[in-house]
Amino acid sequence: MERRRKKQRRSSNVSEEVNSAEWKFISMTEQEEDLIFRMYRLVGDRWDLIAGRVPGRKPEEIERFWIMRHRQEAFARYASRAKYG
Repeated sequence: MERRRKKQRRSSNVSEEVNSAEWKFISMTEQEEDLIFRMYRLVGDRWDLIAGRVPGRKPEEIERFWIMRHRQEAFARYASRAKYG
């Protein structure tokens, strides 16, 4: 039991918080965007699987691209629910 607690403490110290304002826009080709969109519809937010299909891209890049690209859409949906819901 003690060993598990030590592991949990160590892993919690490793987490880093990233401010999305510091992100730079990631440009993707039209083919990459299309592939990411289609893969997202198939597998959801499993960025490692999607990145495996997009040569030269890391899962973090794919996720960051998706978030930045769809941020306003998500915000608009949230705002409309909050307004009427």
